[in-house]
Amino acid sequence: MRLKPIPLVLTAILCATLMSTARAQQALPAPAVSSGESTSAANAPDDPTQTLQTVQVTAALDRARNALSPDTGTSQTVFDRKSIQQLPQGDSTPLNQVILQAPGVVQDSFGQLHVRGDHANLQYRIDGIIIPESISGFGQTLDTRFIDSLKFLTGALPAQYGYRTAGVVDITTKSGAQLGNGGSVDVNGGSFGTFNPSFEIHGSEGRWSYYFNANYLQSDIGIENPTASRNAIHDHTNQLQTFGYLSYLFNPTTRASFMFGTADNRFQIPDNPGQQPAFVDGDISDFDSSKLDESQREVTRFGIFSLQGHITNTDYQVSLGQRYTSVNFQPDPVGDLVFNGVASTVGRSNRANTLQADFSTPWGDSHLLRYGIYADTERALSNNSSLVFPADADGNQTSTIPITIIDDNAKLAHIYGAYLQDQWQINEKLVVNYGLRADHVSAYVNEGQVSPRLGLVYDITPDTTLHAGYARYFTPPPTELIAPTDIALFQGTTNQLPSNVNTNVKSERSNYYDIGVSQKVGKNLTLGLDAYYRKVTYLQDEGQFGAALVFSPFNYQRGRVRGVELTADYASGPWNAYFNVSNSHALGTQVISGQFNFDPDELAYINTHWVHLDHDQRMAASGGVSYAINDTTRIGGDFLYGSGLRRGFANTETLPGYFQMNLDLTHTFDLPGFGKLGTRLAVINVLDRSYELRDGSGIGVGAPQYGPRRGVYLGLQKDF
Repeated sequence: MRLKPIPLVLTAILCATLMSTARAQQALPAPAVSSGESTSAANAPDDPTQTLQTVQVTAALDRARNALSPDTGTSQTVFDRKSIQQLPQGDSTPLNQVILQAPGVVQDSFGQLHVRGDHANLQYRIDGIIIPESISGFGQTLDTRFIDSLKFLTGALPAQYGYRTAGVVDITTKSGAQLGNGGSVDVNGGSFGTFNPSFEIHGSEGRWSYYFNANYLQSDIGIENPTASRNAIHDHTNQLQTFGYLSYLFNPTTRASFMFGTADNRFQIPDNPGQQPAFVDGDISDFDSSKLDESQREVTRFGIFSLQGHITNTDYQVSLGQRYTSVNFQPDPVGDLVFNGVASTVGRSNRANTLQADFSTPWGDSHLLRYGIYADTERALSNNSSLVFPADADGNQTSTIPITIIDDNAKLAHIYGAYLQDQWQINEKLVVNYGLRADHVSAYVNEGQVSPRLGLVYDITPDTTLHAGYARYFTPPPTELIAPTDIALFQGTTNQLPSNVNTNVKSERSNYYDIGVSQKVGKNLTLGLDAYYRKVTYLQDEGQFGAALVFSPFNYQRGRVRGVELTADYASGPWNAYFNVSNSHALGTQVISGQFNFDPDELAYINTHWVHLDHDQRMAASGGVSYAINDTTRIGGDFLYGSGLRRGFANTETLPGYFQMNLDLTHTFDLPGFGKLGTRLAVINVLDRSYELRDGSGIGVGAPQYGPRRGVYLGLQKDF
């Protein structure tokens, strides 16, 4: 792995840390072993490498690591193990469906999520470490099963958080030291040919602890159905995800760990029957669109080494990582030519090398300084081989013999950032977090920004808490999605682009304001109200402008986003319930990059009008309820509501609203000679309402997409 030169100060810190660790380990006396331990180390008291009290030390280090990441002034939703288990599909719930139960989150096709009027722009962190996003959308890369808890942060984020700022998905993994030696096997199956086995293993041995999880999914609804029919045509998927980590305790204040994850997802592209051919390929002028054979493969791999510990009065975590991601789209050479006049074999890949270092140091009795750096070097490759027909100036086919056009590109990109912030405990009721971060990106454009941040939490009364914040954001375009097109190559062909104007995508710059209040009503009910406003320059959006299920970014000159959220949480005895409702408006004007993707009439309209973003949805709601009948049986359900995404010319129309309800029943059997067996019966979209997420129209929308039809699934789980 080769990164750009690391700042000398960080190199010195890292070397000092390793030397300090070595000295501490050498001088560390063997800790006392509790009377309940029966390891080989415990039976060899003369051994200087006597086993550490792994559980206690790991828990203390986890708390220190979590303290590196502040949340002062943000809006946050926490999903712990219990709340994830209470979702209708439990651990089998895809990660994007978990996040959909948070306020202000809107679903879209291809597993996309939109938070508070933003397109994607989510940052994923695992144990405090940033995981660079994948080309395919990270919701299909990480498996819910390895999550111990998930904190979802939105609003005015502290200076520690940069680059992807619509929301931060901060995941804490399950701990082998905390769980002990063991594991589980889980098998789910049901409607639409779904077969979903998984297993996990975890434990600790002396100073070592480990966790590993693997999950396989086979289904006939890999991508949303482009029709309202119950069964999609040509929509099979095979997906495999793995995650694991290995941790070693040098001493009670220092540990090293390695985590990794893989995803290999294969999709058939579903067919939309009844389409009419528009071109002739040789002597083929007719083609059954239900026989198209397109496919896509998406691959992601990442590995990260981290060192975490404590020196004098400073906690730190330093991480080095690499992520590789790729997507490959295979067309139907004849069918795509007959229907679209172009059949493109698309390959995109991106390899990212990352360095992250975070530190926290107390300053006096009321201040906690947090500071750190981040560096990311990415190499992006784009390979595009297209079959097209020659055409006249009006786009009419002039030959039935296709020609091949190659359009390949490569780009090296660099991102650097640093932050400094202070958490000031002014008094027992008021906490203020203020700071600065500085970022620079060097890719298709060279840009940078210094961004102030301010957040506060004020306990007005023991039951009433106010939070507020301001953040200046700098959002570089996602390098892994940018694939420059040589417009001139396609002139005079059936893939001639609507415009020859193409300006490089710029980094988005915005001012974000957020204020909210939380009110406890009695012992069991908590209500929340949150409002936000974002004023944007170079607003980024993404669209699917080609056949591959890959999004391409572009900019509006200006944007403005505002909204309000209401939340309610209730917990009493066997009952747990929550409800979220949000109202949002997201507008943009004047397309200033990627103009060649737009029809000239639509482009002219956008340049003189404020238009709704394609993912703008006026109302969204989610909620759920769970009731524990006894210690072994629980019943529950959740729902999603949306008033409909945008459609039509320049997003001037709205799709109909939708409502989806899901139910589940869980029971644990205690079988003689077998032990406990967990079972789960889940019904998704129990009302079997057919609803349309997309109708194929709107800015950057490639095809119709429908929500899932009713499905029944049975899960079995055995712990060992």
